[in-house]
Parts: sequence; structure tokens; C-alpha cells
Amino acid sequence: MTRIEINAHGGPEQMQLVECDLPELKPGQVLVRHEAIGVNFIDTYHRSGLYQLPMPTGLGGEAAGLVEAVGDGVAHVKAGDRVAYCSGPIGSYATHNIIDGATAVLLPTSITAKQAASCLLKGLTVQYLIRQIYPVQQGETVLFHAAAGGVGQIAVQWLKALGATVIGTVGSEEKADLVKALGCDHVINYRTESVPERVKAITDGAKLPVVFDGVGKDTFEDSLDCLRPRGLMVSFGNASGAVDGVNLGILASKGSLMVTRPTLGHFIPTRAALEAASNDFFAAIASGAIKIADPTEYALADAAKAHIDLQSRITTGSLVLIP
Repeated sequence: MTRIEINAHGGPEQMQLVECDLPELKPGQVLVRHEAIGVNFIDTYHRSGLYQLPMPTGLGGEAAGLVEAVGDGVAHVKAGDRVAYCSGPIGSYATHNIIDGATAVLLPTSITAKQAASCLLKGLTVQYLIRQIYPVQQGETVLFHAAAGGVGQIAVQWLKALGATVIGTVGSEEKADLVKALGCDHVINYRTESVPERVKAITDGAKLPVVFDGVGKDTFEDSLDCLRPRGLMVSFGNASGAVDGVNLGILASKGSLMVTRPTLGHFIPTRAALEAASNDFFAAIASGAIKIADPTEYALADAAKAHIDLQSRITTGSLVLIP
């Protein structure tokens, strides 16, 4: 097999393409030959050392492809099945990966491998955010940061299908046009406008019951200032860096606010929970509520370039690597 490997935490220059042997297939495991590999912000955290990994290591935890072999005890998938996974193990930036069979999701015929690799993690992220942590109801107004990103594009469409009024933030007029086309009711360019002031104007001073923030450090305080008393701040990512040094007293002074820092794994801890969440997401796609745009493609050998482009925020939508 061929994979991207790093021998030390650091920048994209640490990523090297290497040849290595496939590990032995054990009971309960599945060997997947990748057709497309998802690129996500968490991969940059693993590479940089924000989330520490033992060295040397591969990168990536999401991909789609064909099952080549199954270990003893695996009954729900078989060789030749089209599957995707998004919960590891680390090492999806490769031609093949051996995964826990319980994490393999069977793909409906309506979804291509490239689409699945680009959207499963993002779709399940949106599912747990807006369907589990804060079940958004028809008529509510909510804010979703980075609305033009891969997660944001899915969220805008799904929230609109639920009957919500959606406020999205973006960093350029081009991205503003994109999310408006997806149905975003109000778009705020955070580079030129005050997000809290625009939210106050949009809501006639009432502000919001919930903010979904995957940006992190740069938007944390603005997000709090968009919430009404007892509102919920869902901080689910660190695109601009980790939030730290927070004085919890500000939550009281700003209206007895609530903050959660969730992660997907705690919302799909069992096979049944994974199937329920993925089926909910696939049903939203099948209904036409969510349309998955074709991802931007990079060769596996160009994974470092994909990381550079992702972190520079010049991309829109999702990125995939093609082995």
C-alpha cells in the first residue's frame, strides 16, 4: 500500500508519501481499498500536534471505497460492498486501510465514492449538532459560522429544510453568494461587518437561542455576544485555533449562557447510533433537502497542498484525495 506519513508534528512539509505493507486482517476488521479520501480540519490538528499522535503515523480518518476482505465475525458487509467510514483508525490518507467493521457504513447507490468521502464526516457532524445537541425547530433563528465550508454548506441546507431562519458568516463576497444560493437567509461577512451587531439588527435585539461555531478562537467572544440569555454556544471546531484562557464568569455576565465543546464520537458510540445518524443524513440527501456538491480533488501525493489550501481558507466546500 501507499500512504501519507509524518515522523514529527509540524507543518505540511512533514507529510511524505511512502510505501508500506498492509497490516494483518484481524477478527472484526474490514480491508477497504480507497476510491476517495476525505480531507478535514481535524487532520491538520493531528499533523500540527494540536491533537498529539504517536510517531510515525498516517493521517486522515475518512474515506470511501470497496471492501476487499472481511475478518472473522463481520456479517453486515462483504467483499465487493461499497462503504464509507469517518471515525478512523487514523491512516485514511492511503490506497488501503483496515478498519473496525462496526464503523463501515454501506453506501446507497445514489451517492458516489467521491461524494461519500467528502461528506460523511461533515454530514454526521451536522446531524449531531442540529438534530441531537440542539434539535432545531421550525421558526427558530440560528447562526452557523463558516457557512461556505463543507460542514456549513450541509448545515445551511438542512437547517432550511427544518424550517429555520439561517444566519451564516463568511469571509468573502464570493462565499456570500454561494451560501445565499444554498438558502441562507442572512449572510454576514466577518471581515467587513460586526457579527454581533448584525445579529442584533436581524433579530430586533432579541439575539439567538444557539450559535454553532467551528472556527474557535477568532469567533468565540462574538458568538457569545450573539446569544440571548440562557442561550447555547456550540463550539465544535478550532479552525482559527483553540479557545483558551476563558473566564467562566463571562457566561454569567452575558446572560447565564451555556457552552459545550462536543465531539462526534460521543454521539455515535454504538453501531446502532452510527446507523441511525447516517440513515438520517442519507434520507435528507435522498429527499433533495441536501445536495452534495462535487468536491475539489487532489492527488494523494498532493495531500500537503490540500492542507495548505484548507488552512488558508481559500477553498469552498469539501476536499478529497484520489489515490
